[in-house]
Amino acid sequence: MFKKTILVLAALAALTLVSSISAAPTTGCKKFAFQGSYTRPDFGNVVSSDGTIHNFIYQLNLHTDGSATQINTGSNDYILNTGTNMPWIGSWKCRDDGKLVVTMINSGYGPIAAFTHPDQPLADVELAFYVKVTQLFSVDDANTLTRLQSRNRAYGPADDPTDPAGGTLRPLVTTPVTYTRLVASDADLNLP
Repeated sequence: MFKKTILVLAALAALTLVSSISAAPTTGCKKFAFQGSYTRPDFGNVVSSDGTIHNFIYQLNLHTDGSATQINTGSNDYILNTGTNMPWIGSWKCRDDGKLVVTMINSGYGPIAAFTHPDQPLADVELAFYVKVTQLFSVDDANTLTRLQSRNRAYGPADDPTDPAGGTLRPLVTTPVTYTRLVASDADLNLP
């Protein structure tokens, strides 16, 4: 009798645990398959003194292995005059609350005049800084991410941008920004 009572109690405990786990709501990155390529526009950038305006795109790629990359199409505009930057490279993780955290490091390059360094006879660019950015996203649905928070750490060119306490911590940005999945479609192929 005692053994049967123990077995029944153990079965009830296991059933209660399974029920509570399966009843727990899944949200955000716990609910949707969010890995893929997302874009957001960056409109109205004045890129020269004559008022020339260019519209750029940020493309955020979240890979299934936990790595993340982001590029900005404005990076190569006027490289020798205004500098450039390398793609953002890092990783993502899904928090227990369904929010997505993305941390990436980027390097920026500034223009330098000809003959600034020995063996450098032409105008060029050189490493000017590193930036590590940590962003918090809500995963709104399978095709939409909203950046809720973003904070940067700026590092000098001789600093270690992987030092979590190094660099200069910048203010927290809480302005929401929406990224939309770039969905593959054959619609244009079916037009006359």
